[in-house]
Amino acid sequence: MRPFLPLFVCVLLAGCRTNESPEQQVNDLEITASVKSKLASDLGISTVPNISVNSTNGVVTLAGQVDTAATRAKAESIAQGVTKVKRVVDNLQLAPAP
Repeated sequence: MRPFLPLFVCVLLAGCRTNESPEQQVNDLEITASVKSKLASDLGISTVPNISVNSTNGVVTLAGQVDTAATRAKAESIAQGVTKVKRVVDNLQLAPAP
């Protein structure tokens, strides 16, 4: 067990590294909060729990399920309109009809 300890520590430390500065991390948190807030106000509060928003280096990724293609397009447009967003990756999928 003892020979594996240094290897285990190295693996853990490698997982903790980030390529973002503290300032960029704060910017990404602000972007994520702004996108979520704008989605809630424009699409409605009931849609937001189905959409996951992640921001890294100004690139916003949307994931989850939406009811219509129009909602999907609107969510992407809303995210693109938020300040400091460089690009939007749309991984939203249409929910199957019941």
